[in-house]
Amino acid sequence: MNLVVGSTGLLGSSIVRNLVERGAPVRVLLRGDSTPPAGTEAVRGDLKDRASLDAACAGVTTVITTANSAQRGGDDNVATVDVEGNLSLIDAAAGAGVRHFIFISAAAVDEASPVPLFAAKARAESHLRASGMQWTIIAPHVFMDVWFPMIIGSSLAAGRPVPLVGGGKRRHSFIAVADVAAFAAASVGNSAAMNRRLVLGGPEALSWTDVVAKAGALVGRELEIEHLAPGSPIPTLPSPVDQVIGNLAAGLEQQDVIIDASETARELGVTQTPAETVLRDMLQQG
Repeated sequence: MNLVVGSTGLLGSSIVRNLVERGAPVRVLLRGDSTPPAGTEAVRGDLKDRASLDAACAGVTTVITTANSAQRGGDDNVATVDVEGNLSLIDAAAGAGVRHFIFISAAAVDEASPVPLFAAKARAESHLRASGMQWTIIAPHVFMDVWFPMIIGSSLAAGRPVPLVGGGKRRHSFIAVADVAAFAAASVGNSAAMNRRLVLGGPEALSWTDVVAKAGALVGRELEIEHLAPGSPIPTLPSPVDQVIGNLAAGLEQQDVIIDASETARELGVTQTPAETVLRDMLQQG
């Protein structure tokens, strides 16, 4: 049995679909009265409730967790979810005899990071390595499916120029959510993924200027660009997200982050998704 924690999110739901399509048995941890995904077994619980985690892990061979506090609020925060919750889940899995624990992290994390979420993920990684279980850490760079709609999709919907913070020249290995899900699913029971931190990027390193050009080619016209100074909010996003994303976009312009994951993709049998595919899907949905 495979337990997926965070199954209702963008990445978690994609992992569940991938596993179900592979014919793997899937149990999902759900809060409240959430509807379980098709083809899965649901257990009710919460990362803040250790007893529910012990019950959820009973009889489980592999745990995959994508859960985080990024889009939550109130009692769900970095301390309660990303630190205490993840550590409790790891301990519950180890106590239940889980053989393989797959943790979705991020490419650049550090326990000394000034970003609380990244510091928390680094702490969870360390705890997992010391747990005694076989482990896989999936560490992707920036998600195309999240960032392309925020920067390009929102501007097209508003009929405004595409806002690029800090020049839009630094190159990044943007990765599709579907690819991260495929790497996670392919890691289950796979000796090639055991006790490895898989740092993942997409098939091509692109600047924001490159991405805008690709989007323009798909819509058949050159997209107008509005250059913003670092620290500026993204004008096509609502407050307070506009400032948060503006600050993160400025951070992306500090350096190139180029990750060649082609060998890892070959090892695990994952076909990497080009930016054009994610852009085309975004434009069709918009």
